[in-house]
Amino acid sequence: MLHQILGQTKKHQSLIPLFIIIGAGGTGTLLYVLYLALFKADVSWDRKNNPEPWNKLGPSAQFKFSSVSVD
Repeated sequence: MLHQILGQTKKHQSLIPLFIIIGAGGTGTLLYVLYLALFKADVSWDRKNNPEPWNKLGPSAQFKFSSVSVD
């Protein structure tokens, strides 16, 4: 498959920026998902020692993506 992609880029040089942008987007997405999985408190990898991690959040901790209040 990689051989076909390289063959197409040799024939159609205008596809190179498209492959670069798609590759950068995929890499950025992967890095962001890894960041969320490893460094955010919403994800618990240790279910044995910490079965309810949401109980350790303080009252001032923001755990919602957005908070919309209707007045």
